[in-house]
Amino acid sequence: MWTVKALVTGYPGKSKAQGGLGWSTVALARGPEERVAVLDTGRMGLRKVLLDRLRDAGVSAEDVTDVLITHLHYDHVENWPCFRNATIHVPGDELDYALAQPEGTPLWPEHSLRALARCPRLHRLAEGGTGLPGVTCFAAPGHSPGHLVFVLEGAPRVVFSADVAKNRSELATGRADMSTDAAVHARSIARVNAAWREQAGTVLLPGHDLPLVLDGAGEMVAVGEREMVVEAWFGDALDQVTRFDLTERGAPPP
Repeated sequence: MWTVKALVTGYPGKSKAQGGLGWSTVALARGPEERVAVLDTGRMGLRKVLLDRLRDAGVSAEDVTDVLITHLHYDHVENWPCFRNATIHVPGDELDYALAQPEGTPLWPEHSLRALARCPRLHRLAEGGTGLPGVTCFAAPGHSPGHLVFVLEGAPRVVFSADVAKNRSELATGRADMSTDAAVHARSIARVNAAWREQAGTVLLPGHDLPLVLDGAGEMVAVGEREMVVEAWFGDALDQVTRFDLTERGAPPP
């Protein structure tokens, strides 16, 4: 049985001037046989926060036995080198696809992925078992060609969906704002919703939103509170700090 905790919760937003924020969900899972797994690893800019949050949870990077990667966009894979003792489980078909892209193709961090392809601890995944007891995966393409969703058996059961449905809006509508194929993607979102609903009490961890559960009426309910603050220096002194709350609490009035 696995226990899963979101170390970093993703954010359902984009920057118009600076491109994708890449603020994605990273989770810590503890399971049978003293397994310690990290689900997705976040972008490079998250590294210190990620390691600090692991330490706060009583885990060092060296303690991690397994890293489970849903897909190979930069904001989900770049920190895999932090975990020097871990087996790195990745979607095999997607790795082949990503390595075949020209240098400079958006979203695919070619230098990180080339190093990953040479890593002796690499474990290529396809739909089915992962080699970890109580953890399976299924294919859910659309956001990326070889995206996988992880299902971890526990109390509660957890579906780690990442960017198949990045946020509750995509889960609710069955449509996504970033698709390689909209029709294929819609079928993958439907599959995630079905997996989520097949067992009562299942927690869903989307890639760019808070963890979600279903209430008695089958409606989505967020777990926890969103945290997102940006500090900026617009003045001539370091103590002149402007803080922006990027959650619903900081939203301007309608």
